[in-house]
Amino acid sequence: MTGEQLQDIPADQYWEDFYRAKDTVWSGNANPILVREVTGLASGTALDLGCGEGADAIWLARRGWRVTAVDVSSTALDRAAGHAAEGGVADRVDWQRHDLGHSFPTGAFDLVSAQFLHSPVDIPRDRILRSAAAAVAPGGTLLVAGHAGWPSWADDDRPDVHFPTTDEVLDALDLPAGQWRVDRQETLERSLTSPDGRPGTRTDNLLRVRRLTGPEA
Repeated sequence: MTGEQLQDIPADQYWEDFYRAKDTVWSGNANPILVREVTGLASGTALDLGCGEGADAIWLARRGWRVTAVDVSSTALDRAAGHAAEGGVADRVDWQRHDLGHSFPTGAFDLVSAQFLHSPVDIPRDRILRSAAAAVAPGGTLLVAGHAGWPSWADDDRPDVHFPTTDEVLDALDLPAGQWRVDRQETLERSLTSPDGRPGTRTDNLLRVRRLTGPEA
């Protein structure tokens, strides 16, 4: 299917088909960037955007967070809820279905996490991330992780695909001056194994910003 054909598919239809195609899509492990950045934070309320099969939300819940976990796919949310029940944290996660281009969870959160919020079908990513920032409570953290490029074994000659830099994400957030602090902004390389078993790498971008409780000194 071509990029132009994909753009004609609604996001909810694409992701529902994506999850229905396999009994399990993801590893079941929390994203390493989330683990690294959140370990050591005091637990509170968290919003997990694009939660998929629930690994990040469950990891947070096991560490005392009360989590609102959002995805557009009902199939993914049903699996996630099942995993949470198996892990004994069903009462700590509120699973909500949202097409984030059209609706967004209500409330303010101590942590808002957007881990690899990429989509082969069109979504208003910048607007979603601005809504994510608006949902951060004073003193809370917005954590955005995204791919910086294709895996080392993949053909990266696809000019129609753009991976935003951390500067581009920060600019798109349009955070009010003096009300936010950038805690971390970096590019990370990690080791991966290709689908055919070859060793490789992939580079990811990380942006972590904190909403201040008062004017920055």
